[in-house]
Amino acid sequence: MYLSRREFIAAASVAATTPVLNRTITFAQDTADLRVAVVGVRGQGFSHIQSLEHNVVALCDVDEQVLHERAQWIQSEWNRKVETFTDFRQLLDRDDIDAISIATPNHTHALITIAAAQAGKDVYVEKPISHNIWEGRQMVAVARKHNRIIQCGTQSRSSPSLKAAVEFVRTGSLGKIRYALGTCYKPRLSIGKLEIPLTIPAHIDYDLWCGPAEKRDLYRPELHYDWHWDFNTGNGDMGNQGIHQMDIARWFLGEATLPPRTLSIGGRLGYEDAGNTPNTQIVYHDYPAAPLIFETRGLPRSKQAQRDWGNSMDKYRGSDIGVIVQCENGYVLVPNYYEAFAFDKQGAIVKRWSHDGNTHHENWRAAIVARDAGMLNAEILEGHISSSLCHVGNISHQLGTKQPARAIAEVVSANDLLANSFDRMAAHLRANDIDIDGKENLTLGPWLEIDPVTENFASNDQANELRARKQRAPFIVPEIA
Repeated sequence: MYLSRREFIAAASVAATTPVLNRTITFAQDTADLRVAVVGVRGQGFSHIQSLEHNVVALCDVDEQVLHERAQWIQSEWNRKVETFTDFRQLLDRDDIDAISIATPNHTHALITIAAAQAGKDVYVEKPISHNIWEGRQMVAVARKHNRIIQCGTQSRSSPSLKAAVEFVRTGSLGKIRYALGTCYKPRLSIGKLEIPLTIPAHIDYDLWCGPAEKRDLYRPELHYDWHWDFNTGNGDMGNQGIHQMDIARWFLGEATLPPRTLSIGGRLGYEDAGNTPNTQIVYHDYPAAPLIFETRGLPRSKQAQRDWGNSMDKYRGSDIGVIVQCENGYVLVPNYYEAFAFDKQGAIVKRWSHDGNTHHENWRAAIVARDAGMLNAEILEGHISSSLCHVGNISHQLGTKQPARAIAEVVSANDLLANSFDRMAAHLRANDIDIDGKENLTLGPWLEIDPVTENFASNDQANELRARKQRAPFIVPEIA
């Protein structure tokens, strides 16, 4: 059963350090009136602080050192004080906080979002919005039940350039879409591996940091950021960087549900470290109208290029961290968050869109003031579907078996697009001197049959078990009726 906010706080023996102002919440008449707390302020959360600026009245982070550094920065830069909290539950009990902006690790997104919505707060939550499929669906349900304005941090949805490019393609300017290909070719070096467990600093509340995830010893040198590469807390680079490109690709396709089936091929290759998520992966979402293919590569273009890893990544048709939308009469390249290029069949540019600037938080604030979730560029349902595309790909990977390249090539040979993608992946790995021919280094996941309505897997109990996680009391993500 879900504890009330006050019961939750009492159970955790959290004492308020500042008086409650008991402000009666009235809907803001202007975005300047909104009072926002940022939860998770170390990395992306610092960007949230800067983006929200005058709206920020409170900060929350389980790392007291980072928390006070950010509060001091605001005092120094903006000459004003903000309140600080280490426990989000205490923050949500405040009647003088209208909304929260979340940039914590993936595994706590659902817990905090749902509790905030139940407490009457509107929410901005970073991508991926959830750690698993089931969590995301509960986040959508709580938004509907409590009429909350919940925006997902897929900032490209607020790009005028990409909006125009999507409209250009979806109105048939280049003919029918044949496929969309997302690429996440981003340098990811080994995170190392410890012989003895990592000592968690005293200024970090590790129990609260773990939240619903299994509380376990860590054998990586860094607690922060490298949680992305552990399935207990993260979703790999497809769910970290790649979620942006996954979302853009789905946006172009116009798909509003999960596909009827998905398959993954990949592995964590090139080094042995404390991570367990793939650094090299193909995920094939078999939408009937046009498939969505996603490629993740963390290794450079060759073994020799590893000397300059960060500047030596592959590109495919001009895309490294981007999207290619192939149509009958040309294609569109989206190489970043603010540009897009349309090419004809001969490869000549026929249209270009370019517009810089991030208005994603502004879009959220405007929707809050208007009390209109329909104004959101990345409403929680959109975030759920795109995040779940990453989740189903990773489920296929986790249920896969290691096989040599020739066996995988045979399995995918009947699908030209998938076979081509695998051939390029295999060439990339061989260029990095990784033996995928004599050894069973690559994991071939099963085709997962998905019911797009229920978001369950057909006749696959193992896959359905991975739709959610075994939770840890008292950090229970509730099921929303």
